[in-house]
Amino acid sequence: MTAIQEKVVLITGASSGIGEATARLLARRGAKVVLGARRTDRLAALVAEIEATGGTASFQRLDVTHRPDVESFAEFALETHGHIDVLVNAAGVMPMSPLWNRKIEEWELMIDVNLRGVLLGIAAVLPTMQEQGWGHIVNVAPVAMQGVSPASAVYHGTQYAVNAISEGLRQEHAGRLHVTMISPDVNGPGDPLAERIANSYSRERIRTNRRIAVPVDAVARSIAGAIEGYGITVDTMRLPYRQKPHPAVYVQ
Repeated sequence: MTAIQEKVVLITGASSGIGEATARLLARRGAKVVLGARRTDRLAALVAEIEATGGTASFQRLDVTHRPDVESFAEFALETHGHIDVLVNAAGVMPMSPLWNRKIEEWELMIDVNLRGVLLGIAAVLPTMQEQGWGHIVNVAPVAMQGVSPASAVYHGTQYAVNAISEGLRQEHAGRLHVTMISPDVNGPGDPLAERIANSYSRERIRTNRRIAVPVDAVARSIAGAIEGYGITVDTMRLPYRQKPHPAVYVQ
């Protein structure tokens, strides 16, 4: 029996990309996955696929920007399984554009999904985890491969904020709850983030970079590895570029 088997794992953004890949992998390793996203047709198909291979999965429609949705998602998991072991915050959007374009609605969307969504997820599961005396929160914050660019200021701002929140959460609950921050580069085929970039130059640059970026399945394996290492405190896991191979870094 692995450290993942029988764990109740909530995954946001589970209808595609990192969230979808993580759901498949953790279910294969024996986790009871509870999946959330807005596209319920994709979630239903994924749950059916997992159950057809002997896994345990359930889903609920989830808009991570809507507090009642997030709270209901956590309550659904508790009602279904009686406890919550892990939350994987994998929902994210990346509609990049230069600041001078003043795409304020896109800025608000990134702040709401990438940052507010993470905070609402933490808030929804934290009371249960504190009462249980155990729990693991995994925050996924992909970082564009070439760092901050003229079109990525707001996106990177949200990801850096998630990093700060993860570190603060770790310090507040050191020795009780486990917090993992996973920062892969913009991912390869299978990750929809690059297709949602509004700015044409940025979209083409990211599409080119994706050919050598870490694939979503590798990110899912890193998340599984963090959960399997539940007995230690894992603060940060930063995945390397393929062209600059080095081991994933665990900072304790």
